[in-house]
Amino acid sequence: MSATEHPLAEAIKPLLDAVGARALPPEQARPDDVLLDWEGSPAVAVRLPGLESALDRLLADVRRQFGGGELTALDRAGKQRVVALLEERGAFTVRHGVETVAAALGVSRFTVYNYLNRQQGDARKS
Repeated sequence: MSATEHPLAEAIKPLLDAVGARALPPEQARPDDVLLDWEGSPAVAVRLPGLESALDRLLADVRRQFGGGELTALDRAGKQRVVALLEERGAFTVRHGVETVAAALGVSRFTVYNYLNRQQGDARKS
């Protein structure tokens, strides 16, 4: 049985897909991979994605949540909700996060910063 056919790999497949990781045989594990044991023996190595693709995955997930269309088609309130959701998920801790999100929304960086500042102001009021 290969690592990707192992019951553990099958069980965690939805999680791996959601975070952009992949399952590998334990013998292919690199030092930075996560090795998972099953009944005391290595069963699956998990290779996590690099940060460079994290923002792309977050944007794709948000697109799905907002109906699958282009984010540029959303109204202002929709774009503000997208920015709030991406902020919660850490999108703006990634280098060039604001620029990437602004391009995906079809707005300026200044607008994204305004949305973020508005959220912080609303959070302080509550």
